[in-house]
Amino acid sequence: MAIISPTITTSDLEQFNQSLATLQTYAKRVQIDISDGTFASTQLVPIPSMELPEGIKYDFHIMSIKPSEHIAAAIEKKPALVIVHAELDDDFNAIANQLRSAGIKVGVALLKSTLPSRAQSLISQADHVLIFSGNLGEQGGTADMLQIEKVPLIRAIKSDVEIGWDGGANLSNVRALAHAGVNVINVGGALANASDPAAMYQSLITESEKKGVLI
Repeated sequence: MAIISPTITTSDLEQFNQSLATLQTYAKRVQIDISDGTFASTQLVPIPSMELPEGIKYDFHIMSIKPSEHIAAAIEKKPALVIVHAELDDDFNAIANQLRSAGIKVGVALLKSTLPSRAQSLISQADHVLIFSGNLGEQGGTADMLQIEKVPLIRAIKSDVEIGWDGGANLSNVRALAHAGVNVINVGGALANASDPAAMYQSLITESEKKGVLI
């Protein structure tokens, strides 16, 4: 059964807080996008400014060439998982050790152009692999469903790793993502643009749990 995880991607602190307050009423797990402008073109709400209410499991998706510069601040916020990109220019082993010493799981994200075979050493150490199918630092993109082909390639490297999806997930494709073996489906634009985000969240869960065309 796939987990539906709303995503927060914003540079506005007030909007960030409003989104969290709303998500707290219905979501159990939330991915927070973090960008310092070195990897993605956008700069999003910085970690030290975040006030995270209890009762939600937080994943931090750090889009930075040097994610090590943000790890200490991330640890202070006590997320369940921190995801860094395979395309980083940094010491992944040191980052992973620092996070695990703090009781935080380690994830690695793959851009559309990055094949799992090119990140095999990172995947083998990771608790979570994020298949990135969107536009860095933005919401509301279109999913590149061919990226689903990475799921068995990742499983061949580490069979028990949790696999996430980020980019363009919505009611029309969430069932296909779940059936393909994606464990965590991060949803941004489909929730942010919904007239009733809580109802949309439930609809996404229902759709992802369908076994076939009719049920």
